[in-house]
Amino acid sequence: MDDLLAAARRLAAMVRETRDYGEQHRHLEPGVLAAMHDARLFRTLIPAQFGGLQTDPMTAMEVVETISTADGAAGWNLMIGSAYGVWAARLPADVARTIYSAPDAVAAGALRPSGKARAADGGLICNGRWSFASGIGHSAWWAGGCTLEDGKVRLVFFPASDGELIDTWTTGGMRGTGSHDYAIKELFIPADRIVAMDEPARLDDPLYRFPLMALMDSLMAAVPIGIARAAIDAFVAIAGSKVSHNSTTAAANKPVVQAEVARAEAVLQAARAWLYESVAQAWADVQAGRTIPTKQLALMRLARANALTAGVQATDLIYSAAGSASVYSNGLIDRCFRDVHVAAAHTALHPSNYEVCGAVLLGLPPQRVL
Repeated sequence: MDDLLAAARRLAAMVRETRDYGEQHRHLEPGVLAAMHDARLFRTLIPAQFGGLQTDPMTAMEVVETISTADGAAGWNLMIGSAYGVWAARLPADVARTIYSAPDAVAAGALRPSGKARAADGGLICNGRWSFASGIGHSAWWAGGCTLEDGKVRLVFFPASDGELIDTWTTGGMRGTGSHDYAIKELFIPADRIVAMDEPARLDDPLYRFPLMALMDSLMAAVPIGIARAAIDAFVAIAGSKVSHNSTTAAANKPVVQAEVARAEAVLQAARAWLYESVAQAWADVQAGRTIPTKQLALMRLARANALTAGVQATDLIYSAAGSASVYSNGLIDRCFRDVHVAAAHTALHPSNYEVCGAVLLGLPPQRVL
């Protein structure tokens, strides 16, 4: 998949040049979106039989990380669009083909069961409103988690034209993700567009046997790694010439600054290495037909949570080292600071995951799907 990574690196330059558009308009710049489609970046996890690339998890993560280094919001949008490609392996083939076969196909939505559903002849009648739907504006199909009358949870898919987009995304960071609310009212969802998230994929392939949430959330963990990388690189580029008003010494020559940059680099490199190593180990196990033990799944979740923690820590260290250069909203360091802290609010990467993992390491049963 070297060609795919090379395409992502080439596209990163365009993403950097247009990232102010996302800040101002709260969605991806149209040219960047089109270029992502042309490079097939959204198609990393879509099955090959539906026109996808069906790549390995580490490649998909690195593509997301590359774009996130250019712009956190663009990387987050790519992550969501890519991760939602896995549902093609869990839907009936004709439905998956309808949703995913177009070259510019992207699905978006929210897995949390904020919707309610009741049984109807041939499907479900659904009502609901979901929040934090990144990329919802450029997605032709939406999905939403719904709780049935018997308490079971299902993910339902419907065309964007059947839902209502509600403009709510006014935030400090990640503005370009366009993570608005959306809603449906008394919408009939046929049975073939309803997925039980705890059931195995219909396609028997290592990629779709990989633990579902670990696969999707590992892509998410690559975003703060990329954002922190951008913050460090941005400061290094100016540190040799940045002189504060009460000093004649460039920031790069100050021991305290040198130490903070080194700490940021160490924290980031260590977290990135563990994140990719944990996924690579699980990928090898899945390919070999081995069952991944609960403790290993917990350590994978811990590596993802640690990636976010490290991304925030590294960015904060750079924000401090850069001093007054950090505070301007049109500056890259400020944007990285705002973006990574908004990313930190997502439940999949939230520090509360340390409790879940710690319980497993102490011999207790997992409190949620790992």
